[in-house]
Amino acid sequence: MSDQYGFVVIFFLLTAAFAVAPVALAWILSPKKSSSRKRETYESGLRTFGKTWIEFKPQYYLYALAYVVFGVEAVLLLPWAVAYAFLPFYAVAEATLFLLLLGFGLVYVWKKGWLHWM
Repeated sequence: MSDQYGFVVIFFLLTAAFAVAPVALAWILSPKKSSSRKRETYESGLRTFGKTWIEFKPQYYLYALAYVVFGVEAVLLLPWAVAYAFLPFYAVAEATLFLLLLGFGLVYVWKKGWLHWM
């Protein structure tokens, strides 16, 4: 029984090492010289003009969030659609429930008026 826990501990140690190692290597190997030119705002290789810190309207974030949700939906439904003929009933029911939840989310966003461009 303790051998099984040993494998779990080793697994967690390895995952922690794989998570920490790239960050530590980047911190150790990165150049440390700082200059005023390096601290300037970089904007497509051109010198900035005007205010470089501007506020974006929250509507843009809502559009981005909706795009991400429907992109994830497409990624999750593609394998299901490809294997549709071979799936048991409960898999079809789960996909239908998934689509219904997304549909209710779309109706909610639509009713809130978040889909109207300014």
